[in-house]
Amino acid sequence: MPRVLVVEDEEHLASGIKFNLELEGYEAEVIDDGRQALTRLAPPALTPHDDVYDLILLDVMLPGVDGFRIVRAMREAGNYTPVLMLTAKSLPADVVEGLDAGADDYLPKPFDLPVLLARVKGLLRRRDWAREGGAPATARVGAAEVDFRTFEIHREGATSQMTLLEAMLLKLLVQNAGRVVSKGEILEKVWNVSADTETRAVDNFILRLRRYLEGDPRSPRHLTTVRGLGYRLDP
Repeated sequence: MPRVLVVEDEEHLASGIKFNLELEGYEAEVIDDGRQALTRLAPPALTPHDDVYDLILLDVMLPGVDGFRIVRAMREAGNYTPVLMLTAKSLPADVVEGLDAGADDYLPKPFDLPVLLARVKGLLRRRDWAREGGAPATARVGAAEVDFRTFEIHREGATSQMTLLEAMLLKLLVQNAGRVVSKGEILEKVWNVSADTETRAVDNFILRLRRYLEGDPRSPRHLTTVRGLGYRLDP
């Protein structure tokens, strides 16, 4: 039974989401305060006793601490649980800010309940695809060993933990090894947004993957940029 944490301060909306998630077979919990969510999701050090969720539904406008700060703190603390951001701020710049902060998907308010449930199912399917579908469970890139089952990269005795989107991006590149993959294709297949979305998110994720994979990320040998075209992975 997937566990979903709903971080939402609008009581009626939160209770409605929780009720319908439970009808769909999920275990759901609600937090209505940003500071409490920050403490729960991004403590100074994650331990095996911390709560483990399969998905976070995170409102942006929260009392105490906003959702952008929470998701950034989660990623910095090593919490890579998939995050679907919910917000009344639906301008393209707001969507981009959410994705750049580390969210995995973004749903503007108001939204229809079937759309929300479809996004929840979609994110969990994307997580399962990144772990299991369409490519070997492991891959080697230079001296790095990638394990898509755990979202870990092992290189020279060090282990790096990937987020869902990092794992999806790397898996897409592994599936297309030796071929240039355009930024637009990445935005559509990984971020699930329009190919012409203006964001630095892809570039930032490529830089992070290089730090995991490359001996010298500033002079990459395996994950390279093809100017004007996209990115190519040469294992």
